[in-house]
Amino acid sequence: MLEISMNGRTVRCPAHRSLQDLLASQGLAGKRVAVECNGAIVPRSAYAETAIASGDRLEIVIAVGGG
Repeated sequence: MLEISMNGRTVRCPAHRSLQDLLASQGLAGKRVAVECNGAIVPRSAYAETAIASGDRLEIVIAVGGG
C-alpha cells in the first residue's frame, strides 16, 4: 500500500497505480479536474501514464460550472 497526501489528507491506496486509476477510485473518473502532483500540474493526457508513489502530494481541484 502507498501512503500519499491528497488535498491535505493522508490516503492509502494500492501500489502500482496510475493517476487515472486513483481518480477513478475516488469517483472522479470522467469529471473535469485539474491535478497538481508534487507542485507540478499534470496534463490530462498524462493521467494514465503518471505513476503514483508513496509520499506524493496531490492537489485535485474539481471544475464547477455556473455563472
